[in-house]
Amino acid sequence: MSTSTPENDQSQLPDLGDPSVVTDDQWRERLTPQEYHVLREGGTEPAFTGEYTDNKAAGTYSCRACGTKLFTSDTKFDSQCGWPSFYQPLAKDSVVYIEDSSLGRVRTEVRCAACDGHLGHVFEGEGYGTPTDQRYCINSISVNFE
Repeated sequence: MSTSTPENDQSQLPDLGDPSVVTDDQWRERLTPQEYHVLREGGTEPAFTGEYTDNKAAGTYSCRACGTKLFTSDTKFDSQCGWPSFYQPLAKDSVVYIEDSSLGRVRTEVRCAACDGHLGHVFEGEGYGTPTDQRYCINSISVNFE
């Protein structure tokens, strides 16, 4: 089951080939302005507005920009933070981590390893009781669900 909407339906788009060499203009053609802002410019969707925040269905979350599988519903949990939360990625090499000090404190940004799309941030030691003691706080607009 895919919840892709017509504006983010990846099936109608040409294959990216190597997503690491896609031009800025190609990303703008492929993504809506809101998707582009979050995935390519590191923006954040407003809390409690994303389509997957409360999703409890079984499935896989993939990068909305390139289709790389990133997270599964098995690792999704309700953190009540306003964005979908996961305690680990599907594969360790599916995401990359970047130090982010844009808010005056150090956070760890999470990006898609295949296309360098901004997904969100990961936090540790918050006491959620997850197996990894981590919370991957991911923008709904950065992923598709199947």
